[in-house]
Amino acid sequence: MFKKIFIIFVVSLLFEFPVYSENFSKLSVSGNKRISKESIIIFGKIDLSKDLNKKEFNKILKNLYETDFFKKVSVSGNNETLLIDLVENPIIENIEIQGIKNEKFKEEILKVMSLSSRKSFRESIFKSDLITIKNALRVNGYYFSEIKSSFSVNETLNTTRINYDINLGDVAKISDIQFVGNKMVKDKILYNVIVSEVDRFWKFLSKNVYLNSQTIDLDRRLLKSYYKNNGYYNVEINNSFVEIKNNKSFKLIYNINAGSKFTFSKLSLNLPTDFEPIYFDSIKETLSSLEGKKYSLNKINKVLKEIDKVALSKQYEFINADITESIVDDNKIEVIVSMKETPKFYVEKINISGNSITLEEVIRNSLIVDEGDPYNVLLFNKSINNVKSKGIFSSVQSELIDGSDKNLKIINIKVEEKPTGEISLGAGVGSSGGTIGGGIVEKNFLGKGIMLDTNLALTANSVKGKFSIIRPNFNYSDNTLYSTLRSDSVDNLADFGYKTSDIGFSIATRYEHFQNLYFKPELDIEFEKLETESNASANLKKQKGNYQDLYFNYSVDYDLRDKSYKPTDGYITSFSQQIPMISDSYELLNTFVISKYQLLSSKMVGKISFYGATVNSLSNKDARISKRNYMPSNRLRGFEKGKVGPQDKGDFIGGNYVSAINISSTLPQLLPSWDAADFSFFIDTGSVWGVDYDNSINDKLEIRSATGITLDLLSPVGPMNFTLSQPIIKSSGDITESFRFNIGTSF
Repeated sequence: MFKKIFIIFVVSLLFEFPVYSENFSKLSVSGNKRISKESIIIFGKIDLSKDLNKKEFNKILKNLYETDFFKKVSVSGNNETLLIDLVENPIIENIEIQGIKNEKFKEEILKVMSLSSRKSFRESIFKSDLITIKNALRVNGYYFSEIKSSFSVNETLNTTRINYDINLGDVAKISDIQFVGNKMVKDKILYNVIVSEVDRFWKFLSKNVYLNSQTIDLDRRLLKSYYKNNGYYNVEINNSFVEIKNNKSFKLIYNINAGSKFTFSKLSLNLPTDFEPIYFDSIKETLSSLEGKKYSLNKINKVLKEIDKVALSKQYEFINADITESIVDDNKIEVIVSMKETPKFYVEKINISGNSITLEEVIRNSLIVDEGDPYNVLLFNKSINNVKSKGIFSSVQSELIDGSDKNLKIINIKVEEKPTGEISLGAGVGSSGGTIGGGIVEKNFLGKGIMLDTNLALTANSVKGKFSIIRPNFNYSDNTLYSTLRSDSVDNLADFGYKTSDIGFSIATRYEHFQNLYFKPELDIEFEKLETESNASANLKKQKGNYQDLYFNYSVDYDLRDKSYKPTDGYITSFSQQIPMISDSYELLNTFVISKYQLLSSKMVGKISFYGATVNSLSNKDARISKRNYMPSNRLRGFEKGKVGPQDKGDFIGGNYVSAINISSTLPQLLPSWDAADFSFFIDTGSVWGVDYDNSINDKLEIRSATGITLDLLSPVGPMNFTLSQPIIKSSGDITESFRFNIGTSF
């Protein structure tokens, strides 16, 4: 019985939906007012030279609906005529936003909406735009806003007017940020990892104090990346949630389960049989050196960069590196890097969209893969990361689709612009004086990817200002060009009878010459004026006048730290020279710095650093007062800033030579309830010596040293630093300092 019913059902379906095709010689279109018959043929991809069946009818329907021009479409046939009946969507005549006075804010909202003037109106998109507007308001802190939306249709003209009446309400700001759970890391460090900030009265220019779901998602990604880079392979940012403290502020809470710390177990490299293993020996050595060390995503990424360079230098263009990680022995990670050959594709075209401000060439210059190049997965991913790292887009999305041939691929890149300007103001006060300053940074000037950086700093006796223009990939050279204009003025007329004013301009570039080795050459022009009064020393009176100097400066940096922010392993070495080319006194300045970091325990990081600087005149003249070396305040604590070394009538004049050795270590959490505090222990040793202009001055090499404890505290008024020190060795005339504090903030 069931079998008979099933057969009848199948037969009935065949009769209900017969498969047939018809040939149509004519096309009749009705209902179209604005859109021509010819356009409808193009939009629908209608070809009357072919036989059309029901499947082809459905394709025409689909094609016409996808244009968003039509509210209703029907396709049918009558003898030899193909009939298409349409109802057009109305055109949007105007979109009005009421309740927001800031015109720029209105423009930002209109940009994120799908509907706009002269587009077709669809009620479903109108409703989704309402959600988009609410999200845009929340991004700017308006969580309590109310929106009344409406639209009216002019049937005669088939047009629509849209109106949004917005009551912004109070701005919702973050009043507190908490990290809970098994976080294993101090709150003070985590505050520096995330983007969101606690609202303070001086942060009125910062958007990061507003509650923003996108920023919260970014915070979670940053936290996860930070933990993974510090060995917490199984970290879980379980959730992030907010508590409404009142109608105007929120408490932002991140629940973190750091888990156990992991180390690398065995790391191996698998190569295809036709690859020469000798080319990858350096990669194997790097992998072997990581065994037993703390797990870190950054270290894996460095290995991938090395693979990129080797693969390209040996013409292995169609490859991809596959990383397999597995947990062994509970807290160890075994890593297998497998090099795999990919299908041989070439890039036919690269399409870029969404860059309404940024010039297309800025994005293309960041791409390593270009049109016509072999498609390499490693280089493609690196290209996308290069675009993201510019920091001028809120999102960068990529898509790979088939090209016009089976061996060709098309790359689609879609970016989303974001505000790229920053304004900062800062203030600091300490036992050695106060400072106030500020700056303006624009990362994408004129949409050309050019960075403008200007800042100003004021103290009781000095004014320092700088304006820099940074041009990435200058003249398509892959090198960054730095242009800097600066002005410094130090007024010591009242105390020591002299004043220096210096204006300078420099042009420099910096690039990675070898792996982790960075070279920065620079040309520097200076115009200096030294004024003196009767209470100045005899030497300073001799140096009175105007000076014009041209220097060739360069620096070489070799960076092998595990990370630039709070490193726990590795070292960094830097050497720089200022070589006079045209000068009145021809001073040669040399500076050498090396710092080594070592993880002493799970909660202690040790650091040892050497600093050395020299200045000597290549002519028979003396080094000018502005060129002499002074001990940096962070290199010899326990003594007042600049108050060690040779003196001339009570004025500390610096020396021709400066050197210092610093040994320090972070300390375990001494006060468990002070999660926003960092303690460290230090021993500083150094000296300033050498006076070339007066043999009667005591300028011999005398060692000074001090030891002490520092406290870095993240307080409600900003970061605070306290240093308690005890000089061990000092020289007569040195001015010691047993306590120093600094309070500062930015907004």
